Amino acid sequence: MPPIKKVVLAYSGGLDTSVILKWLQVERGCEVVTFTADLGQGEELEPAREKARAMGLPDASIFIEDLREEFVRDFVFPMMRANARYEGDYLLGTSIARPLISKRLVEIAREVGADAIAHGATGKGNDQVRFELSAYALAPDIRIVAPWREWDLTSRTALIDWAENHQIQVPRDKRGESPFSTDANLLHTSSEGKVLEDPWDEVPSYVYSRTVDPEDAPDTAETITVDFVSGDGVALNGEAMSPATLLAALNELGRRHGIGRLDLVENRFVGMKSRGMYETPGGTIYAAAHRGIEQLTLDRGAAHLKDELMPRYAELVYNGFWFSPEREMLQAAIDHSQAKVEGTVRLRLYKGHVQVTGRRSPQSLYSERHVTFEDDAGAYDQQDAEGFIKLNALRLRLLARRDRA
Repeated sequence: MPPIKKVVLAYSGGLDTSVILKWLQVERGCEVVTFTADLGQGEELEPAREKARAMGLPDASIFIEDLREEFVRDFVFPMMRANARYEGDYLLGTSIARPLISKRLVEIAREVGADAIAHGATGKGNDQVRFELSAYALAPDIRIVAPWREWDLTSRTALIDWAENHQIQVPRDKRGESPFSTDANLLHTSSEGKVLEDPWDEVPSYVYSRTVDPEDAPDTAETITVDFVSGDGVALNGEAMSPATLLAALNELGRRHGIGRLDLVENRFVGMKSRGMYETPGGTIYAAAHRGIEQLTLDRGAAHLKDELMPRYAELVYNGFWFSPEREMLQAAIDHSQAKVEGTVRLRLYKGHVQVTGRRSPQSLYSERHVTFEDDAGAYDQQDAEGFIKLNALRLRLLARRDRA
């Protein structure tokens, strides 16, 4: 294939992607364009611009974009409509960010006439799969450079030595062996590696960055309400908010009350098990609230079918198939179920826990007249239950008679 001339790099401004930027210039002879996404990771992004400039990039080749609203509106909220949890626990905070980053990498590549994109994911992890599956789904002829699968910089020391030999500034805190690595966005922060690799060892307290220790959280519970329309959150405590603003506000509540910590050993798509620590404060509250409003508004058949579809949906997101036809098919079914998921949920936040304490909806299917233990005025004929039970018991009785013979 012809050599790559121009590449768009997913660039954080950190040591790894700064080395990749210079490596693309020096070893591959590429013109480099950088893309840095603000997904609510809480870091100042202008230093990334300055670092890219320091390596010779003109301002026209440096893209820094605020994608927080698009991230929550078009990726997090649709996933939350499905109540998606990978392997029953993980709220998919890293997984759901990758398709948006890939989408913008491809779009920018088209805008600037680049023939390739590049990322800093390693050859052992899931992110390489997520970035590349998304990119190929959107641009089947795009070429992808993954330096961690190509170069011989196989240790932290080798990476730092290469950086210093090519006049890349290495911060003092990067010179030692990193105790763990992190990834953050508006939905969560994930930490893995080094001090977390032994699944028997308890997560050190200094790893947590997004939540207070539940033991140190306020001794008084806090009660909040979240309003939903068509399955999406629209207000907190009666105040209308945009998707990103709502999630950010829930993050602060979750942080204060120590909500959303998860110590997980998961099965990576590439085949190995890994241990990570996730903090998803606002997402944990939001997920509980969404489930609470669905309890009132979803028909039993629709609700149970959603629960059956959820593990498949979550696995598709985790494995990087956001732009696949099967995920889109599942999304269409899920979104159809959300048309009347509307109302208000009341929640109690206390020392690491979130509890639904009330829900109400103009679309409620809950009938006090039918469930009351008092006189229901003929709403429900209890004698109907006898035939219902006998019909459901028929096959069990036939089995029992046969097996006793």
